[in-house]
Amino acid sequence: MKKIPLILIPGLLCDDSLWKHQALSLSHVAACTITDKHMHHDTIGQIAEAIVSEAPSYFALAGLSMGGYVALEICRKFGEKVDRLALIDTMARADTSVQTARRESMIVLCQEGKFNEMVETLYPFLIHSDRLTDSMLRHQVINMAFGMGPEIFIRQQRAIIDRIDQVPNLSKISCPTVVVCGEQDQITPLECSEEMVANISESELHIVSNCGHMSTMEKPDRVSKIMHHWLTG
Repeated sequence: MKKIPLILIPGLLCDDSLWKHQALSLSHVAACTITDKHMHHDTIGQIAEAIVSEAPSYFALAGLSMGGYVALEICRKFGEKVDRLALIDTMARADTSVQTARRESMIVLCQEGKFNEMVETLYPFLIHSDRLTDSMLRHQVINMAFGMGPEIFIRQQRAIIDRIDQVPNLSKISCPTVVVCGEQDQITPLECSEEMVANISESELHIVSNCGHMSTMEKPDRVSKIMHHWLTG
């Protein structure tokens, strides 16, 4: 069986560890590539263009959080290349003024040399409260963030602040789409996923119970099963 090319886009302060389980689990049905372009460009548009410049002519696409923002931009600009789409713990809306102010305050903390403290403060908002004592998960997420560092974090936050509102473009997405959200996601709440499903015709919603924002790491088996069905169904 020919494997479908699958591009996996990590989120803010995330590297390939975010998709480690999915890349392994789906390897028998998909040729997985975990991109790092989200680390090296200044805007969501530039990241999208860099990914597509190295992509095959037709591919499946999955993004979590910031990765979802990039995936939606790829669909907007290069939708004819996207065979199917997975939007995981993300949203189509642009930031509100309150969200932008929060991001700007985190940038200031980084510029003041408080990146590590900022990551520690952010961590409880990323995962389900039941997992706060899970030392292995904490180690994985914190170390991933520390490995990215303040310079990349600032660049990514500015790209996110400047992104466009993709809600008007959702109705133009015609490929099979799966939307996945941790039921207790505090960063991109369930209503954001419901909005995307309401506007994308060929879409379905999967709610991952007892799960926060980092669903691919919090509930890796569940997310991998959802994606397997999405790729093969």
